[in-house]
Amino acid sequence: MANARSYRSRTTSGLRNGGVSFWYDEIGIPGRGPALPGDRTADVCIVGGGLTGLWTAYHLALHQPDLRIVVLEKEFAGFGASGRNGGWLSAEIAGNLDRYAATGGRNGVLRLVRAMEQAVDNVIAVCADEGIEADIVKDGVLDVARTEPQLARMEAKLGEDAAWGIDASHAWRLTRREVHARVRVEGALAAIYNPHCARVQPAKLVQGLAAAVRRRGVQIYEGTEVTEITPGRAVTPHGVVRAQHVLRCLEGYTAGVAGSRREWLPMNSSMVVTAPLPADVRAEIGWDGAELVGDSANAYSYAQRTADGRIAIGGRGRPYRYGSRTDVDGMTQAWTIESLAAILHSQFPATQDVPLERAWCGVLGVPRDWCASVTLDEATGLGWAGGYVGSGLTTTNLAARTLADLVLRRDTDLVALPWTHRTVRRWEPEPLRWLGVQSMYLLYREADRREAAGLRRPSRLTRFANLLTGR
Repeated sequence: MANARSYRSRTTSGLRNGGVSFWYDEIGIPGRGPALPGDRTADVCIVGGGLTGLWTAYHLALHQPDLRIVVLEKEFAGFGASGRNGGWLSAEIAGNLDRYAATGGRNGVLRLVRAMEQAVDNVIAVCADEGIEADIVKDGVLDVARTEPQLARMEAKLGEDAAWGIDASHAWRLTRREVHARVRVEGALAAIYNPHCARVQPAKLVQGLAAAVRRRGVQIYEGTEVTEITPGRAVTPHGVVRAQHVLRCLEGYTAGVAGSRREWLPMNSSMVVTAPLPADVRAEIGWDGAELVGDSANAYSYAQRTADGRIAIGGRGRPYRYGSRTDVDGMTQAWTIESLAAILHSQFPATQDVPLERAWCGVLGVPRDWCASVTLDEATGLGWAGGYVGSGLTTTNLAARTLADLVLRRDTDLVALPWTHRTVRRWEPEPLRWLGVQSMYLLYREADRREAAGLRRPSRLTRFANLLTGR
């Protein structure tokens, strides 16, 4: 990883642990661009060079090319979750639909569902227009049920969708035979199939978008940490950027800005990736398409078959670090790697002898009510978008387009979506938030253990965990 700064990884028994991600191993860590050279004045200052910030800059520049736009990034564009995630370009909505309905009613929920579906296609279209090659294949996603309690949760989810008026074009049930016709997941009973999802190589996507943003005249200053955001100002050690609009697009790194430690909780997620699957293993699994595969467990997993024939699979490891701290060089605990390996081998027994080659982790942003939001305060010029709860690869695009329309005062359908201008309360101070999150995932894991051991209905521990944390 050649760069001005070393992003470390460690090799243990053939597995490299840490660094940024396998996705950047494939394309190389980008050379860091220039830091902010001193005080600057702009029309819009975007804090954070991940997908939310880059998509916002892209659409601002697209609609008003003469805008002076500055993006400030602590590391390099795409360093955080945007370049570490599972590569699910999905229409999954972050959070509880009831909470969006409280703002926008039933019709608002339906508009948000359709907007997310369209956002998947918007990302694909921009990639085609801008020549971004990101291994994108739109083959949908399978949410597989492997136990009776998981099947009950799956049926409940389909029933909830129907109650909202979300029709079968959004998602539908597959039988065990239909699941195995796509991918042979061991023990599959049924699955929900959603066609509005594409596999993506995340680092290729975010680096391609960063290049497209630069081509449109946006200044991206890297190696520039923002320590304070106030109306009209973003403060860094290199100087102050003054702008009419200052937009916070930091997601899981929001707690690093003064006064924002309790805004969004940085939730940890980890991934491992196998060596390329041998031909006989691929034949046994039968995963010939690019479908994404998840499960219906409480502590769920997410997987993709990469373009070069590996399986990349992720899930929650150590969910939260005390005091809203983030990971150290992407290092993942041994027990987390073992847990993800166990899930992989359980779902795909043929992979038992396929070595894991890479492990890493990153953080995502979790609001107190577990729902995303987009806000612009016209009086102060301060705005933000985020809180995607792990469903951000598509949501960043839709949220950023919404935020850009708010800045430009465009009267569009996006600014009327029910996540716009939502008020979300802050997380509790420590040690309460640490205790709450740790307890939630301990309960989820125990619920999954009991369900896997033969429980016939969803564990009551799941409901208790959700009540405990307000999820």
